Amino acid sequence: MFTGIIESIGRIARIESIGGDRRMRFESTDGYLRGIGLGDSIACNGICLTAVKLYEQGFDADLSGETLGATTSGQWVEGQGINLEKALTAHKPLGGHMVSGHVDGVGRLIERHEDARSWRMLFEVPAELARYIARKGSITINGVSLTVNEVEGRRFGVNIIPQTMTHTTLGELAAGDAVNLEVDLIARYLERLLAARGEDYSTAATNARQD
Repeated sequence: MFTGIIESIGRIARIESIGGDRRMRFESTDGYLRGIGLGDSIACNGICLTAVKLYEQGFDADLSGETLGATTSGQWVEGQGINLEKALTAHKPLGGHMVSGHVDGVGRLIERHEDARSWRMLFEVPAELARYIARKGSITINGVSLTVNEVEGRRFGVNIIPQTMTHTTLGELAAGDAVNLEVDLIARYLERLLAARGEDYSTAATNARQD
């Protein structure tokens, strides 16, 4: 589990194709990745990856064909900046929201513009994910925990404060760029509970957006 609070921006140092899958090396020059253990989980742009080989300033992780096809990782290139977060521990503050590191789908940035000292960003999501996104709910974009400002159909907007712009890779996004999305776990569990009771989650989600 993770919080969606990015702790370091790393980079992809190496990409190697192995039997249809890929092994990638992630590094962080600020020392953030020092001390991780073999088998530890690290969220990379919101994707929970397992450290399979360790280095002084980084680690290697294997990405399966499923991960490469279901996330933006299939388009990653060497030298690219990556949002990093180590797994949640008992003494770590839950500053964002509960994030699993299991990407639900790929969205796209539609537009961005300045709003005072912050930035407004509008994203479009796959139709099957739109039902889980509600105004003032939580959403994870490339591993970053954010609050949804408004929702209209398959599009939703967020506000990015200066701290987030400079301490994550979101500031590098341009219109048309793809992003990893993870919807709020509560929405997922709520759908399951309503289904067990024979109720329709779509109606509940629509009402939540209008409240």
